[in-house]
Amino acid sequence: MNTDTTLAKNLGVADEKAGYDAACKRLLSEKIILAWIMKNCLEEYRNCDVDEIAERYIEGTPQVGEVAVAPDESNQASMIRGMGNEDPSLTEGTVTYDIRFLATAPVSGELIRLIINIEAQNDFYPGYPLIKRGIYYCSRMISAQYGTEFIHSHYENIKKVYSIWICMNPPKNRENSITRYSIAEENLAGHVKERKSDYDLITTVMICLGTEGDSATDVLKLLNVLLSTETDPQDKRQILEEDFHIKMTQTLESEVSVMCNLSKGVEEKGIQKGIQKGIQKGIQEGLDRGITAMIVTLKELEISSDVILKQIREKFDLTEEAAKVYLKKVN
Repeated sequence: MNTDTTLAKNLGVADEKAGYDAACKRLLSEKIILAWIMKNCLEEYRNCDVDEIAERYIEGTPQVGEVAVAPDESNQASMIRGMGNEDPSLTEGTVTYDIRFLATAPVSGELIRLIINIEAQNDFYPGYPLIKRGIYYCSRMISAQYGTEFIHSHYENIKKVYSIWICMNPPKNRENSITRYSIAEENLAGHVKERKSDYDLITTVMICLGTEGDSATDVLKLLNVLLSTETDPQDKRQILEEDFHIKMTQTLESEVSVMCNLSKGVEEKGIQKGIQKGIQKGIQEGLDRGITAMIVTLKELEISSDVILKQIREKFDLTEEAAKVYLKKVN
């Protein structure tokens, strides 16, 4: 087998997969797409018009794959009104957010600042509970506000943060669902009531996609269509324009086409990779059967183990250790 060729093919798949992921993130960072997500998932925007959210409340340009998750090196006074996509920590390393941006929201007649992080996630079970990672990201975004949104003991200036996770391949029981996790007040004794804005600082939202036909809400249908690897660009454009009144700008249309093309490339190369694995597996199984049959035949002829080892090593180009393993299996 040509190792260089295999490595090159695997690197090609990795490159296209990285390009596909990047295209997905750029699509999700479009203000009109963010506005649909905010309206359907964040209570601050529930009564706002989608266009109003996109044009009035999302500040600046959302940052894609630029910002880290820890406070040590990013908390500079000059960043009070800016954001980076990284929170690097001296002790915890650097973790990068997919998309992060600032937004204002009308609450009680005044404007507040929200810090919202959106992550596109392919693997719902990456070896840990995804919801814990979402809460961790929220915690890091809270702590990173020291020196940027507040200094000294002015904790009253801490701004609410959201971590929104769009899961493209969730388990069946979570498909087409939106779940919110937040801090709530609970009286265990007595009857007290604090201002909600003083404790409602962290919310994680899990958006689990499925199929377009089973979408329970507008935003699920929008995301299922937008991120589909099966719907072609022309059909996506028609659905986005007619069902969601999203104007297909040149940039948006280009990103949709790039993502669709990349997804097909990843899928096709994935199929080829699977075929190659199947061929290799078949060759190995055939080799195993051939070696085993030869050992059985030689044993029936009462050939000594040393001679058997020598013959199978020469015929199948085996190392001494590998030959001994095969001989031991037959014994």
